[in-house]
Amino acid sequence: MISITKLYCDRSTWGDTLRYATPFEQRKPIVVWNSTRRCNLKCVHCYSQSCNEDYEGELTNEQAKAMIRDLAAFKAPVLLFSGGEPLMRQDMYELGAYAKEQGMRPVISTNGTLITKSAASKIKETGFGYVGISLDGVGETNDRFRGVKGAFDAALKGFENCLSIGQKVGIRLTLTKDNIHDLPAIFDLIEEMEIPRACFYHLVYTGRGAEIVNDDLTAEQTREAYELILDRSMDFHRRGLEKDILMVDNHCDGVYLYMRLLKEDPQRAKAVYKLLEMNGGNASGVAIGCVDNLGNVHADQFWQSHTFGNVKDRPFSEMWTDLSDPIMAGLKNRKPLLKGRCAQTNCKWIDICNGNFRARAVAVYDDPWMQDPACYLTDEEIRRE
Repeated sequence: MISITKLYCDRSTWGDTLRYATPFEQRKPIVVWNSTRRCNLKCVHCYSQSCNEDYEGELTNEQAKAMIRDLAAFKAPVLLFSGGEPLMRQDMYELGAYAKEQGMRPVISTNGTLITKSAASKIKETGFGYVGISLDGVGETNDRFRGVKGAFDAALKGFENCLSIGQKVGIRLTLTKDNIHDLPAIFDLIEEMEIPRACFYHLVYTGRGAEIVNDDLTAEQTREAYELILDRSMDFHRRGLEKDILMVDNHCDGVYLYMRLLKEDPQRAKAVYKLLEMNGGNASGVAIGCVDNLGNVHADQFWQSHTFGNVKDRPFSEMWTDLSDPIMAGLKNRKPLLKGRCAQTNCKWIDICNGNFRARAVAVYDDPWMQDPACYLTDEEIRRE
């Protein structure tokens, strides 16, 4: 994640200690758990290809608790309950409370359509620190993404129900050609509803996301969308509206922000570069990991074609530190392995990008060390002098 609020607006938020206070190689992983694959919607970019049906072999309550105990002992700071739709897992509240009791920070990634007033109260009472609600556009745009008419209105009710009781909540939006026209309206919505946080994701070509790869933004469109996000974020800041705005899944964003600051405020740019070095760039297999609904461990939630084992058979903590797996070992020290434009001999930003997203390289080139095809920087911008 790239925090626009911290880096560009120079205002600290609650997540900064995870990104900018601990050296990259010393961080323990935030773990995304696909707690169930079942979902009441059918989103066009869903990496887990979820449907509204039962999936055999998902972790039982006791298996999930054993995993949580191991993660807590390993000092993993955050357990993100994802899906599918995590609110469709019957023991989610029990397991969220258990994670909190074990010293972790439980958070939720949801489509928001099932957050009734009662559900919002249960979420808050359980101790979930944050609820991220996916909203990929306004009105019909969002409903097309979700595959269900009325999903937008239901998600807005979810926001309202969380906000009405002081439950921290935010928007999660994946940028594509089909929704970038809604970006101004999304920022208007953030202000009107007093939503405190927004995370803007870049498309990753896995699951159903691989079927809409042609809907990914061009390099020019990505830059235009990002410029708008930066401008609107700064506008919030200057008007005293405390919003936490983040970019996710493309570490070119940190480089682009730094290059913009070099023109606007060179002294601030120097400080930001140091923070980006501390952040370390892409953290798949290091500071972010995933356990899918069946218990398989992955480098991140999007790269599910490769697994390091299953928590039913072996603790997550052992797999995460087992460098006998060449992919795990490579992710821990990937710079010498990277190829193409991402090779350290080609790109001068390697220390603050770390090769960007490996899942996209696998999806396009079938090679975990090839360049990230979603890099939107020019050859001139990355070239070593």
